[in-house]
This record gives sequence, C-alpha cells and structure tokens, in this order.
Amino acid sequence: MSEKRIIVAIDGPAGAGKSTLAKRVAERLGFLHINTGAIYRAVALWALRLNVALDDMHRLEQLAREARIELQGDRVLLNGEDVTEEIRESRVSDAASKVSQVPGVRRALLQVQRGMAEQNSVVMEGRDIGSVVFPEAQVKIFLDADPKERAKRRAIELAENGEAREMKSVASAIHARDERDRRRAESPLVQAPDAELIDTTKLTPEEVEDAVLRIVRARTSNGRAAGQ
Repeated sequence: MSEKRIIVAIDGPAGAGKSTLAKRVAERLGFLHINTGAIYRAVALWALRLNVALDDMHRLEQLAREARIELQGDRVLLNGEDVTEEIRESRVSDAASKVSQVPGVRRALLQVQRGMAEQNSVVMEGRDIGSVVFPEAQVKIFLDADPKERAKRRAIELAENGEAREMKSVASAIHARDERDRRRAESPLVQAPDAELIDTTKLTPEEVEDAVLRIVRARTSNGRAAGQ
C-alpha cells in the first residue's frame, strides 16, 4: 500500500452509527467515503429483481462478479442505474444480510472494495474492513452501541424512509443480523486486535466524530493536518 494513501477502516454492527460517522469523517479529512454495505445491498437488489433464490450461492456469486457497482458521492449505481433510494428499503436490507453470508459473494466483492481504494485515501465502513478487506489499514475503528439504542436508531431511519415498523420487530431483526454476521464462516464480524473500540450509545454524532479524528491524528501525520 502506498505510504501516501491513508485507509480509515470503520467496522461495527447495524445501528452503531457507522454510516453517519464515516461520511462526516471523510468530509473532514477530504477522503473518499466508501459504504461497503451499499455494495452488498446493490447485489441483493439485483438478485431480488431477477427472482434469484437467496440460498442459490452459485448464482449469487455470479451476480456479484458481474455487477457493475459505482459509488458517486452519496449515490449508488448498479449497472449504470441510480439505485440509492431503492437499496435502503427493508426488503433489500433483509436480503443483503443473507447475500452477505455467501463466501463467493464476499470474495468477489472484496476485490471490488479494494479496487475502489486503489488510488485514494478512504474512509471505508463495513463489518470486516479492518479484519479482512484492509488488515493493514493505518486507522481501525470498531463502533458499537447498546442493542436497544441500535434498534431505536434503525427504527428512526426506517421511519424517515417511509417504512414505519414496531420497535420489537426492528430489535428482532437487528439481533438476527448480529447473529448471522458474527457466526458466518467467511469474514465474520469481529473487532480487529488493533482497532479502537468506541461505544456510541451515549455519544452525539459530533462527539463520535471528534473521538475518531483524535485517533486519526494520533496515528497519521495526514490526519493531524486534515483534522485540525
């Protein structure tokens, strides 16, 4: 990896605040923001559109290898089509949770993720960035929060997207996702040994952002300059 290129890896379970944080930190540092969850959601959306069974591992791997996924700022393009809004729907989220368990899909998208960061300093968020995608990242953050708080945040996000759901249902879905992510054989959700743990339960987005920028400044000279 080029010495001039900085990788900030942000991992953690659903609802911990990864997307909000990654976007804010990337803007502050002038880095490229890469939401890897959006990449898996795009593949899941394509599978749903083609009526591909979510347990058809061979076909899902094919889709992952054939998909043309582009991130343009906050927009997500699948095969040239802007699917930013559609991939946030709960049906796509649920499908993405299952698609991401497929080893072949993860291997295919691993190359996509690494390719997106070849020429740029990036803030990349996901569930295996610091442990698998970029184990050599200069900065690794693992965000977590109380399950109830994570469910609350997810419920608010769904409501904002016009998909109001009962808190109990959201909490159940969060728990199921956590179990799948932590138990999957390929790239499970784990905190990398050299990752800094930040519990966001009682912190504002601004406080989390400041905490991460302090870590970036401590680990990279680039971060010291950009974060001032």
